[in-house]
Amino acid sequence: MLTSRAAILALVMCVIALSLAYPLREYIAQRAQIAELQEEHARMERDVRELRQRKEELSQDSYVEREARLRLHYQYPGETTYIVISPDSEDDTEDDTGPSEPWFTTLWRSVEEADSPPPDDGGL
Repeated sequence: MLTSRAAILALVMCVIALSLAYPLREYIAQRAQIAELQEEHARMERDVRELRQRKEELSQDSYVEREARLRLHYQYPGETTYIVISPDSEDDTEDDTGPSEPWFTTLWRSVEEADSPPPDDGGL
């Protein structure tokens, strides 16, 4: 049997539970947001460290010279550069002759084709 005291107690308990639900949900959401921001901060710190290291490397003339020689195949006047192509890399190439025409010719042809409307067949 439900007495009036038990009903009031149940009502008070429900009010307390409902009044704590929203702040608890907000607290959990804020904790998740804080964790996400901390991860983002750690990633940004790592990026800053990498960029500072890259800046330091690029400020050294020896590094720039080495990269220019390796990547761009630059050389000093009077030097002879040889590029050795391994036999394995020849198997990977699909077409040794290269494209038959420059890329801009193909691009211009596609522009001309798009610009000319198809012939009208008279609504048939």
